[in-house]
This record gives sequence, structure tokens and C-alpha cells, in this order.
Amino acid sequence: MIIAVDGPAASGKGTIARALARHYGLPHLDTGMLYRAVAATVLREELTPEKEADAVSACSFEDYLLDDPWLRTDEVGRAASVVSAHPLVRAALLNRQKKFAHQPGGAVLDGRDIGTVIAPDADVKLFVKATPMIRAQRRHLELRKNGVLTSLDKVLNDIRARDERDSRRSEAPMTQAADAVLLDTSFLSIDAAIQRAVALVEAARAKVSS
Repeated sequence: MIIAVDGPAASGKGTIARALARHYGLPHLDTGMLYRAVAATVLREELTPEKEADAVSACSFEDYLLDDPWLRTDEVGRAASVVSAHPLVRAALLNRQKKFAHQPGGAVLDGRDIGTVIAPDADVKLFVKATPMIRAQRRHLELRKNGVLTSLDKVLNDIRARDERDSRRSEAPMTQAADAVLLDTSFLSIDAAIQRAVALVEAARAKVSS
């Protein structure tokens, strides 16, 4: 079983995808971390995220880099949104993601183009969203817990800018697949969102088997 979980930053898609992976005993891949790894490599080597050639040169990173806590910072996140818009970067990481999705037994993947590009044949597709302000509040709280001092307005502006880049890029823009089920987490607790996601997966499986 392949489960595709798409959606914008701070919508809750990562938390939901990890929970679904645990629930169904499937491996999980946060595909956004691949682009963050590229971005981190670009920044560390003092290259330019906006230059496609620089970003492509950073695509052959080792898997251990995915565990680096620095990848989850806003600095890397902003650069990741830039490098992910380059068609050649997406092409370089495409097979890596497809191979993970189609491994024996299946997998859960979350990102922005899983249901449309990486695994359009996924058995279940969810599109997780929340209002920009709710997402900004979540990210702002997370940053404060990690000791990062920044204003809510700045976080909100960053999220809106990311949404704009992700939805308007020419290659694999963030969009809800036609056959994806929408899950709005704006006013759901984490537990409620996970329970809703499991229910949606079960409903999709029942529909296929009927």
C-alpha cells in the first residue's frame, strides 16, 4: 500500500504521515528533507540557491545528512523552497523518491507532489491543509520551543512566500491531486487529525476492495 500525503508547510502533513506509517507498519519518507539536504549542502558550500547549476551540484548528498537537525531550521527551509523550484533538481531526486514509494510492501511519503508526480498510482492520497495563520502560529511555537526568537508576522510572511513559490513553480507545482481526499487540520488537535487521517485511509481502502 502506497499512501501519498501532500500539503503546504506546517499543515500537519508530516505528523500525519509518520503516524500513518506507524499505524500500518510502513516505511516513511519526508521528501521535503531531500530538498532541505540539497539546500543545506548549497549553503554550507557557499553556493547560490537561485542558481540551478549550484543546486544540481548538491544533489548527490549522503543519506546520513537527512538526520542533521540543521535541516529543519527556517534558514534551510527558505533555501529548500528555492532549490526545489529548479526542474533539474527535481529530476535529480525523482528516481530516489519513486524507488522508495514502490518498494515491496509499500510506503508512506509526504511532500507537495507525491500524489501528482512521485506516486500518481498511490492507493490512498491525502491533501492536508490549514489556514496560513494557523500554520504560522504552529511554526512560531515550534521555533520558540527550539530557542529561535522571531516574530509571528515574519513567520506568516515566510509561509505565504513559500506557498507562492511552491504553487507557482513551473515544475511539479504543489496542487491537490484530482483523486486526493482533503483533510483540513486548522481546528483539529494532533490526535484528532491523526484519527481522521486513519479513517480516510480506511475508507479509501474499503472503496477499492468493494
